[in-house]
Amino acid sequence: MEPTVAAAATDMSMLKAVGAGLAACGMIGAGIGLGIVFGKFFEAVARQPAAEDKLKTYLFIGMALVEAIALYAFVIAAMVLFVLK
Repeated sequence: MEPTVAAAATDMSMLKAVGAGLAACGMIGAGIGLGIVFGKFFEAVARQPAAEDKLKTYLFIGMALVEAIALYAFVIAAMVLFVLK
């Protein structure tokens, strides 16, 4: 039996959903990364409170880099869902 066009379209939409879900897994890593960044910041400030101002700069840089990974994962997932045909 030959597959119909409707069945092929359904298979493609299913594969797009799976691909977008896999791409969105990068957001899980970003959440874990943010937890590690903030946890290490609080550990460092607890050990040496005088270095808080200096460490805050590194905290924001690290936070921005980790958030960029989440945004990239979101953009790739959106592209898989809405741009690919």
